[in-house]
Amino acid sequence: MRKNLGYRAWFFFRTGWSLYFALIFSAINTLIVTYYLAIENIPTLKEVFPSFLTYFLVVTIIGIPILITVGYIHYKKTHAYASEIDIATETNPYFYKLPPGFWKEVIIPLYLLMSEMMMSTSKETLTDEQQKSMSEIQQKMHKLIEGGYVGHPKWGPADDENK
Repeated sequence: MRKNLGYRAWFFFRTGWSLYFALIFSAINTLIVTYYLAIENIPTLKEVFPSFLTYFLVVTIIGIPILITVGYIHYKKTHAYASEIDIATETNPYFYKLPPGFWKEVIIPLYLLMSEMMMSTSKETLTDEQQKSMSEIQQKMHKLIEGGYVGHPKWGPADDENK
């Protein structure tokens, strides 16, 4: 974790900035600019919005439900979010290797042990194809436990043996 401290700090900075500060700053900036450069100079709009506070309240009351609706549509009604998740999945190395912690130290070793026990107790009932498939899966589990990759990540080399 120490070797990635700079990247981690950069990630947390970008997250804090984009989710909190930039949102607030851009909303305030948009409201101020539109009111003082547009509405204040157009007499008809100045009658509708006699003060900045009036403009702020109207835009907030109308804008927040519209933005909630747009966010809902983005996540639930279009393919935009699904595409974002596809890209995040393709580029996330932990879809091709084991994350550190209990997956690497407990879960997959347990699965490996259980599959080895199952194979040893049922060799007579398993077909050659089943034994071959189980052996291939066990080899992949060994590779994952050792820190290697399985599958073919789209962001990396097609030959995962190099990882």
